[in-house]
Amino acid sequence: MITDILTMMWKEARELFAQRTGLRGGWIGLLVLIAVFGVLMPLQSGAEWLSAPTTILLWAWVPFILVNSVVADSFAGERERHTLETLLASRLSDRAILFGKIGAAIVYGWGITLIGLLVALVTINIAHGEGELLLFPLQIGVTIVSLSFLIAWLAAGLGILVSLRAASVRQAQQTLSLAFLFLFIPLFLLPLLPDSLRDEVSRLVSGLDFQVLGIAFIASLLTVDLVLLAAAMKLFNRARLILSQP
Repeated sequence: MITDILTMMWKEARELFAQRTGLRGGWIGLLVLIAVFGVLMPLQSGAEWLSAPTTILLWAWVPFILVNSVVADSFAGERERHTLETLLASRLSDRAILFGKIGAAIVYGWGITLIGLLVALVTINIAHGEGELLLFPLQIGVTIVSLSFLIAWLAAGLGILVSLRAASVRQAQQTLSLAFLFLFIPLFLLPLLPDSLRDEVSRLVSGLDFQVLGIAFIASLLTVDLVLLAAAMKLFNRARLILSQP
C-alpha cells in the first residue's frame, strides 16, 4: 500500500513539474511568491518579523495558495486529458490513487512553504543578524510549520473533493477560488475597518492566551482535515468515475 501511494505521488510530481517547464509554466509565479513572503516582507518588518503573531497569519496563506494552484488538476485534469480511465484501470488501489494525489499536493504546497521560510530566515540574518544567528521563537516556529502542513492538507482535501466532481479544471479552479475568498475574507476586511474598531479588535486579541488558542485552532483544523479525507474516501468510486468519462 505504501509503495503504491509513493508510486502515485511520484507520478503526480513528474506531471506537475512537467507542466511547469519554462517560465510561462508557473516558475515565475513561484519565484514571485517566495520573493514577496521570503524577502520583501521580512526586509520591511525587520528582526521583529520573527516574533510577530501576524507572521503566522501571513504564512497561513502560502500553502493554501500553492495547493490551490495545482490540486484542481488532480482528477478534473485527468478527465480532460482522457487519462483518468487508464489510471483507474491500473493495478493501483482506490486508496493508493486517492492518498497519492492528496499527498503529492500536500508535499508540493508544504515543501515550497518551508523553502520560503528558510529563505526568509536567511534574509533576516543577512539584513539584521549582525553576527548573531536569528531564529523563530520555538512556539512560533512550531506553530508555523504545523499550521502550514494542516492548511496544505485542508486545501488538498477541499481540492480533491471539488476535482472529483468537476467537469473541467476551469470549473474546479473557480470553485476553489470562491472557497479561498470565503476562508480568508476576514483578512481582506480587517484593513478596511475604522481605526477605532481595529484598535478594539487588537485589544481583544492581545488579551487572548495565544498558546491555548493556537492548540485549539490546530486541533480543530486537524479534525476538519480528517473529515475532508473521510469524505473524499467515501466519494471516490472507481466505477462511477469511469462512467463519468466523456
